[in-house]
Amino acid sequence: MYDKEALIELIRAQGLEFGDFTLASGKKASYYLDCRKVTLDARGARLIGEGILELLGEPMPNAVGGMAIGADPITAAVITLAGLREIELKGFIVRKEAKQHGKGRAVEGPVTPGDRVVIVEDVVTTGGSSLKAIDHVEEFGLQVERVIAIIDRLEGGAEAFQQRGIPLTTLLTVRDFGIE
Repeated sequence: MYDKEALIELIRAQGLEFGDFTLASGKKASYYLDCRKVTLDARGARLIGEGILELLGEPMPNAVGGMAIGADPITAAVITLAGLREIELKGFIVRKEAKQHGKGRAVEGPVTPGDRVVIVEDVVTTGGSSLKAIDHVEEFGLQVERVIAIIDRLEGGAEAFQQRGIPLTTLLTVRDFGIE
């Protein structure tokens, strides 16, 4: 069972920092959410995996995944918990660029064209990295049903996905930390 308050406390203790930061989107911010400190923590991985499994609901997609490296521990947590609960669910990784060797793929994992997938993400600001992941998986032939993120910074990401016809669902928003 997903424990929202425990996740908020863990992120506040391990992943929330105040100062002057430049985000991946290029935006300046007075706070930084370092979710890797939480997604790569055993308790954090469990809390996030439980929350995302709960949000996935029924019918379950064929797979979850997202842009390497940030989405990798999220994907691993979700598919591991799904496996423990005997829920059929695959994971995949989206590379920033297709490999220049092997099969030369941008999308890796046991997915096949036509699979219904959900993109997972740690923090959404403008949605840029997930939009790139969506481009790669759609080009591969996967059907993106939605994006699920740990935290929405409420800075335009949901609107960017909506323009593509893809809903965003999140475990938390910055409001859960008293940030507007």
